[in-house]
Amino acid sequence: MVQMLKEIFEYRDLAWMLTLRDLRVRYKQAAMGFLWAVFMPIVAVCAGILIKQAMAVVSHQSLNIRGIMSISVRVLPWTFFISSIRFSVQALVGNTSLITKIYFPRAILVLSSILACLFDFAIGSGVLVVLLTIFNVGLSLTLLWLPLLLLLLVLFTTGLGLILSCANLFYRDVKYIVEVILMYGIFFTPVFYDANTFGRLKPFMLLNPIGSILEGINQVVVIHLAPDKFWTTYAALISVSIFILGMSIFHKNEHLFAENI
Repeated sequence: MVQMLKEIFEYRDLAWMLTLRDLRVRYKQAAMGFLWAVFMPIVAVCAGILIKQAMAVVSHQSLNIRGIMSISVRVLPWTFFISSIRFSVQALVGNTSLITKIYFPRAILVLSSILACLFDFAIGSGVLVVLLTIFNVGLSLTLLWLPLLLLLLVLFTTGLGLILSCANLFYRDVKYIVEVILMYGIFFTPVFYDANTFGRLKPFMLLNPIGSILEGINQVVVIHLAPDKFWTTYAALISVSIFILGMSIFHKNEHLFAENI
């Protein structure tokens, strides 16, 4: 794995160029341009507000600004995750000509897809910071946890993206299975609601490492409390393990890509 990371670093200029290519292709001739990076999370937040409002009516409670900000803070990293996975799954089969003609670390194709989504995430984060400021959510020292939580999100996403892109090259129906899981995954992940809503079933919601990470991000940004150490440690172990596993599986099968694609 160390050798694979060294090669990726040596080809970092190619990774940058492929990332720019992905961004140009994605937004070419799009009337809204980079505003799409903001539009999609906004639509998801609006859907979350409707669901949260319905839950509030049933429980005879009111939906306040902090609740809306909580949804927004969760939706943005969730949008990054699902976008990265969708593009990663197709990263290899969508670049057949490159894989069959020249040599370079194939993992760069997956990483460039994730980096492009990370760019969208950065744009959305800028808008979110403005909203948090307008609604006076405030700052606290707990924000020092945020870089760690985002790093775990990127590691888990990258590892999973490498595994799924490799699987999709050998079994083309993987992309359809992934699409179905991502479509309904938001209902099994604490994005529109808190894990505490499920009471005794809360641990089952947090077994999904993305759920644990989103809970932690909401805790440090909106509630101003340190994330739960047990679930943060759990998310860290799973994220690092998936990243290492993804790199290992990808590297082990990389020599078979050209003949099977």
